Amino acid sequence: MKNHLLLLMSVLFLSACSQQSDMTASQSSQSSSEAIFTTTSETESTTVESTVETSESEEPKMVYQSGSLIQAVEKNDLEQVKAIIETDYNLNEQNNQGETPLLIATHNNQVEIAKVLILAGADINLQDHIQDSAYLYAAAQGKTEILALMIEFSRPNQDIYNRFGGNALIPAAEKGHLENVKLLLQDGAVDINHQNNYGYTALIEAVALRDGSQIYQEIVAELLKYDADKTLRDNSGRTAEDYARELGYQNMLEQLQ
Repeated sequence: MKNHLLLLMSVLFLSACSQQSDMTASQSSQSSSEAIFTTTSETESTTVESTVETSESEEPKMVYQSGSLIQAVEKNDLEQVKAIIETDYNLNEQNNQGETPLLIATHNNQVEIAKVLILAGADINLQDHIQDSAYLYAAAQGKTEILALMIEFSRPNQDIYNRFGGNALIPAAEKGHLENVKLLLQDGAVDINHQNNYGYTALIEAVALRDGSQIYQEIVAELLKYDADKTLRDNSGRTAEDYARELGYQNMLEQLQ
């Protein structure tokens, strides 16, 4: 009887051990499965992210046809201009008249578009078929904001002249653009005594070719403040003082004597 009791207890003990072993194995298997699932999910996530990055990096750039930038400027489409210059586009393309996008923007006094082009590196010195450059035109035609941007952010070539052989200062003075005259003189790069094909300086043109009015008296005063040479003579042999005397511009004559 005692032996039977021992045998029964042994069977029960072995059965309990077997169940415990099965539970441990099951938990271990479940943990391994969860770990594999987590690793797989992370791998899949990484793969997805990598695919997106690759897709984005391989996205082709927009390609614009020749003439697109000129067309965008002519339409005064600032956003389109910005989009085009972000690509490998030729900022200095020229139309049939030799005009660049920047020169066209300067013609139209499109200050914001001109600024975008200047900051992007557009050439302010390229000349069209009548020898206007964006820089020369801005100075001659009173585009003061654009001229200021060119002086600040670019490099005007002072050896490039208009079709009359003049620099930026001469027509600015002759056309009465006092603020442009001030900008150019303050910058100091322009030759104040440059003579064009007729021998005119900025000082001579401000006197000889205009009406002697207050604005021109102020321009003469500004030029003299920066030591414009009063003794220079044009191709006819006359000085600015000679013209003031001939034309009866008494205020200017007093300035020049």
